[in-house]
Amino acid sequence: MDHALTAAAAGFGAGLSLIVAIGAQNAFVLRQGVRRHAVLAVVGICALSDALLISLGVGGVGAVVVAWPGAVRAVGLVGGAFLLCYGVLAARRVARPGTGLNATGGTAPGSLRRAVLTCLAMTWLNPHVYLDTVFLLGSLAADRGPLRWTFGLGAALASLCWFAALGFGARLLGRVLAGPTAWRVLDGLVALTMLGLGATLIAGT
Repeated sequence: MDHALTAAAAGFGAGLSLIVAIGAQNAFVLRQGVRRHAVLAVVGICALSDALLISLGVGGVGAVVVAWPGAVRAVGLVGGAFLLCYGVLAARRVARPGTGLNATGGTAPGSLRRAVLTCLAMTWLNPHVYLDTVFLLGSLAADRGPLRWTFGLGAALASLCWFAALGFGARLLGRVLAGPTAWRVLDGLVALTMLGLGATLIAGT
């Protein structure tokens, strides 16, 4: 029992250390959380996607994916282009604050669908997600031998805790971001994050 708890705790710590880093997915979850729009759906998609990817890594799928480097490059190009487009839209909101959804959580037709599709793209079109969850966590789990699935469970739990805290805890920033200037700063940070990551993905393929 002690060994299982140790493996789960190690997985939790490893997963959290990889997930907490600022990235496109975290920036998107944060913005949705502050706006209080589709938070449950976004958090659920991120947590379940990570759990699936971690399971694939623990199951040894990473070694199979390595055999197809062309597929990884293709994902990098598509994901990079997507992040660049999202970054441009965020930059547009900085220049024209009245565009898009407002800070009070107002919605437009199909906005939930757009949020879900954007979240899926942020998750599955980012090669770094595969590197972290499938390859890195998978290799760390392999070192645990028969307790590798317990390690993976701990990592998946870390993902769930992080995205839930980020998405639902972000509403505490509502008063701080009550004014349009604060939202322009947030969108500016999102734009820089997306554009920087998108350019890095494309340059690295």
